[in-house]
Amino acid sequence: MSRQQPYATPSPIRPLALGLGLAALTLTGTASALEPAWETDAVFEQPESIAYDAASGYLYVSNVAGDPDDANGQGFISRITLDGEVETLNWASGLNAPKGIDIVGDRLFAADIDHLVEIDLTSGEIVARHEGNRAVFLNDVAAAPDGNVYVSDMMTDAIYRLQDGEFTRWLESSELQGPNGVLVENDTLIIGSWGNIVDGFETDTAGHLKTVERESGAVRSLGDGSEVGHLDGVQPDGDGNYLVTDWMSGDLYRIQSNGEFETLMNLGQGLADHLVLLDQELVILPQMMDGVVHAYRLEP
Repeated sequence: MSRQQPYATPSPIRPLALGLGLAALTLTGTASALEPAWETDAVFEQPESIAYDAASGYLYVSNVAGDPDDANGQGFISRITLDGEVETLNWASGLNAPKGIDIVGDRLFAADIDHLVEIDLTSGEIVARHEGNRAVFLNDVAAAPDGNVYVSDMMTDAIYRLQDGEFTRWLESSELQGPNGVLVENDTLIIGSWGNIVDGFETDTAGHLKTVERESGAVRSLGDGSEVGHLDGVQPDGDGNYLVTDWMSGDLYRIQSNGEFETLMNLGQGLADHLVLLDQELVILPQMMDGVVHAYRLEP
């Protein structure tokens, strides 16, 4: 099937679809509604991923700022407050096309095409660039409680791992089917797959959630492996399910542990690697094509 290239440089900022940022979005099951909390101005340049530093209370936003595989040096990280105020738009610069980000201690890690970039949280300075051998399109980043950092390479069906300062190709398997989003849950990785990629970003089957055992590397489908969409961010909802974004459709799904799913809302194509802060009862969603970050209150 023909698919538009994701992460493409957007045309001038387009307005949000009427009502998306204004009305509460009704859910079924254990969560009753996603209530609008705040929305930033359209100041970002293709915001792709969100990370939270509990120590400082700041949110960090990666900005692709160009073609997704262009080593143009224009990519950057922004810092915003928990209520959506942009504290520093260009907090860390000199990146190429940063996508997934996550935090370990006093370091922020960013997937940057074929490197994992390590940034000091105090200064915003780049302190290390870890090259991924044979990496093509490093996408999402997820830190484990033991300090290991896992990074997906969507175009080579691989997962990289940073362990004790060594960045290596930890797992390669066609069963990953274009791994995009990564979430660490205890001894398991939850992977949001883009689908079976046949040409560029085009797929002949859409993706679904996968599980990977951290000890053995065994890959399994969550549920029966039925197609869901072109999955991007994967986050827990606090009730044993997952809130998952679909970049192509702009849908936010809730996917159960048996693989069944429902659509909760739609913010338009470009809905990327979001963040769920259960303690804050917030779902924070970067919209790449609009240059906006949205936050919704997760009501129990």
